[in-house]
Amino acid sequence: MADSMLVDSPVPQEIDEGLYSRQLYVLGKEAMLKMQNASVLIIGLKGLGVEIAKNVALAGVKSLSLYDPEPVAISDLSSQFFLDESAVGSNRAEVTAPRLAELNAYVPISVITDLSEATLSNYKCIVATNLSLEEQVRINTFTHERDIGFIAADNRGLFGQLFVDFGSSFTIIDQTGEEPHTGIVSDIEADGTVTMLDDNRHGLEDGDYVKFTEVEGMPKLNDGNPHKIEVLGPYAFRINIDESYGKYVKNGLYTQVKVPKEIHFESLSSQLANPEYIISDYAKFDRPPQLHLGFQALQAFQTRHSGKLPRPYNSEDASELFQLSQEIAVQFPTILGEASVDEKLIKELAHQATGDIPGIVAFFGGLIAQEVLKNCSSKFGPVKQWLYFDSLESLPSNEEFPRTAETTKPLGSRYDGQIAVFGKAFQEKIANLKVFLVGSGAIGCEMLKNWAMMGLGSGPDGKIIITDNDSIEKSNLNRQFLFRPKDVGKNKSDVAAVAVQHMNPDLTGKIESKLDKVGHETENIFDDDFWKGLDFVTNALDNVEARTYVDRRCIFYKKPLLESGTLGTKGNTQVVIPNLTESYSSSQDPPEKSIPLCTLRSFPNKIDHTIAWAKSLFQGYFFDSPESVNLYLSQPNYVEQTLKQNPDIKGTLENISNLLNKRPYSFDDCIKWARLEFETKFNGDIKQLLYNFPKDAKTSTGAPFWSGPKRAPEPLVFDINNSDHFNFVVGGANLLAYIYGLKAPVASFDDYKKVIDSTKIPEFTPRSGINIAATENEAEEQEKTLAGSIDDNEIRKIAASLPEPSTLAGYRLNPIEFEKDDDTNHHIEFISAASNCRALNYAIETADAHKTKFIAGKIIPAIATTTALVTGLVCLELYKVVDGKDDIEQYKNGFINLALPFIGFSEPIKSARGKYNKKDFDQIWDRFDLEGNITLQQLLDHFKEKEGLEISMLSYGVSLLYASFFPPKKIKERLSLDLTTLIKQVSKKDIPDHVNYLIFEVCCDDEEGEDVEVPYICVSI
Repeated sequence: MADSMLVDSPVPQEIDEGLYSRQLYVLGKEAMLKMQNASVLIIGLKGLGVEIAKNVALAGVKSLSLYDPEPVAISDLSSQFFLDESAVGSNRAEVTAPRLAELNAYVPISVITDLSEATLSNYKCIVATNLSLEEQVRINTFTHERDIGFIAADNRGLFGQLFVDFGSSFTIIDQTGEEPHTGIVSDIEADGTVTMLDDNRHGLEDGDYVKFTEVEGMPKLNDGNPHKIEVLGPYAFRINIDESYGKYVKNGLYTQVKVPKEIHFESLSSQLANPEYIISDYAKFDRPPQLHLGFQALQAFQTRHSGKLPRPYNSEDASELFQLSQEIAVQFPTILGEASVDEKLIKELAHQATGDIPGIVAFFGGLIAQEVLKNCSSKFGPVKQWLYFDSLESLPSNEEFPRTAETTKPLGSRYDGQIAVFGKAFQEKIANLKVFLVGSGAIGCEMLKNWAMMGLGSGPDGKIIITDNDSIEKSNLNRQFLFRPKDVGKNKSDVAAVAVQHMNPDLTGKIESKLDKVGHETENIFDDDFWKGLDFVTNALDNVEARTYVDRRCIFYKKPLLESGTLGTKGNTQVVIPNLTESYSSSQDPPEKSIPLCTLRSFPNKIDHTIAWAKSLFQGYFFDSPESVNLYLSQPNYVEQTLKQNPDIKGTLENISNLLNKRPYSFDDCIKWARLEFETKFNGDIKQLLYNFPKDAKTSTGAPFWSGPKRAPEPLVFDINNSDHFNFVVGGANLLAYIYGLKAPVASFDDYKKVIDSTKIPEFTPRSGINIAATENEAEEQEKTLAGSIDDNEIRKIAASLPEPSTLAGYRLNPIEFEKDDDTNHHIEFISAASNCRALNYAIETADAHKTKFIAGKIIPAIATTTALVTGLVCLELYKVVDGKDDIEQYKNGFINLALPFIGFSEPIKSARGKYNKKDFDQIWDRFDLEGNITLQQLLDHFKEKEGLEISMLSYGVSLLYASFFPPKKIKERLSLDLTTLIKQVSKKDIPDHVNYLIFEVCCDDEEGEDVEVPYICVSI
């Protein structure tokens, strides 16, 4: 076996969490480590093969080998983003390997030159693209017998095919990747019926397994063995138990158990005649059998014509392919059953066979790479066994962009793969688009790569503007593939712009990168002329606020918006078309469920509660309190001003007093402070809680107080050898030192021990008269009572104890803002330790720092495979936008979950309509457009005469300019004023120079005198 190693990096025994942080939240450590010991072979290095290789390399397998004996052709550049024209004529694999090696130093890349059985046996998974069916069968026969993963795929224009075989026996350790469902038991009946506490849904399905802990009265149920369930409803399930389990008394927790599942695959030779499909689009459920025949017919056509595919829109070749499909249908009658071969569909496949579309490549490249990772890690459910996909809706109008043998013939250009499908005229339109990409992170990088391959914006009138105010971090490199280690610290948009110009030199000078955040504060930069000059906008953002702002801008300027997002293996796409679909903001996710105050303060029952508590502790200790000190030292009359705004002024002043009057002067003082805080939070406060509510306490109904979600805690006794106890002191001491500007030495365990042992711990004495809320209603009542029961004398007393700000002139503390990504700053160390100590108080299973960082940092899990697939779908919608399709049924919003796997589409929702005075209007896209700086009287008259509407209220932003209930004198004074003068007079603000439109909201009565909803008013000035 010939083998040329280009990168020789040892496989890490530990996972580089700095690089793989977001991916770890998707796969988990067990699957990641398993994947890092798997070698993968990619056969075929045209666009699809290299897209798969890119995603697999980013994910971090043990090694990646490439095989392709063919030279680079100019048409390869339609989707092969690692190559340029200088590579034409060179071996595909050899010129691709060095570029691929740059992506991940942990993944050695090699080029092989034969596919013998001895070579194939070296790999855990083999992917074949652009390979003859005969060779696919040969390789698969070998791999199937040895349970080596085998994946075969092809893309032909807007069509694609995927086959998966992981051997006769393959075990999945986790089918979905979702967090195990957990809950609190309310009751367990003798027949095994388990009901949930407080009508909480269990979220389980028939056949799932659960284990139990802390069930009183049924000790046998707590032995850790999993029990298979039968779902009885959303709040109950049944397990199989008998009398030997005993009788339920109280309490109990259930936890879903992920039981490994064994599945079986058939070989390619068997599946050719009896295929098993996964449906990729339920609107086309009848197409997979047709395409199964069509792709086999393409293989037969190539065999007959020395490897050549049907020529673009050649009627003779299309007829031959149809005939071959019919012959195969006769040979394998079970494929179509009673149906006949779809002549139109098969001939369309022939027309596009030489096509190479970046969107299809990205879609299949992401999907297939995830299948490779499934095989290597045994995590998530694989495709069984065929998946066919097409996006024929992306074809433009044949009237405006005719597709014939002449208009689609190859021109010897890098865009021939796209021209073969859409024709030369449509390619020219793509090249001359002016587009705006908001964000250049994971989705932005993939989008720019696809656009570069498409030639979007590369024409004489074309342009791409990208903006991103973020810089590159190490963790970005795992999924934002335009960036390299040398780019860390640089601006994302600048680096991305340079990278894609290298991919496609036609974009040189056609990309403008900006560092400005898109929002109200930059409307002088992204002004009217900017928005008017765009053809469409694409979002590549990671937050809802920015997305909704861009959405509003697109609505105002009536620009199409392509929207997408990912969450681990899940992704979605949405297309927003003016005067046709609803907007992005028309629907919103439900608000995140908050943790009740009483649960957070006193009654946690799961790790999420203790992490939230620990994060709030961090915020109070190291940001809020130091910030309050700085405000006290810098703001005159701070106490009086705060008294008016803050009901918890007493607590705030006590914190200020402690920070100023008890400040540390050495690092040893910081250690002592942290040790004493440990005693307060995890011993004294717990003892006080148990003093208020003893373990044998009863509720007003006589039921045990400590039952259900309320777990009776135990005070912690400090143990320096307990890593959570010790890390609380280490993290707390270092953070306190930082806010006071004290130098924290590199202290050893013995250094800390010496100070801790010398710290005098006061004996705890419970206090009477301390009210602790036992329910959420009580917690809310306490908040209200606190707001109305300020003891002025006590406040004055505390305030009098504070040092005069004048005596501390220039003195300031350093508030610490939580930063999750720096593992050396003690932030996560402190929060993780504090959370785990509180979990130990309540006998809750602790979490490692990785999980704590995920929850406390609200990290969005991410993986390159999902990103690639989602951007592919967006680009397929882009063609429809360019064509200006006005049939909503041609557009598709996508929903995917690669873990299941699931791919689904829905038609966008049509924008809502409204009506006034028998006139219809679009509630999202329509408005009243008026010209000139007219007077208020003219505006009122216009609507009365032209629209039959009596304006009863008129507002500009938060300023009410006119209302029918105003005093007559005020109305008279304003009627003669022009609109800009009126706005300045009422708002007391000038209109910014860059503003060319005035937006007014109105309340109106119709001709019948009824209040009606109408569009807003836009006046150009």
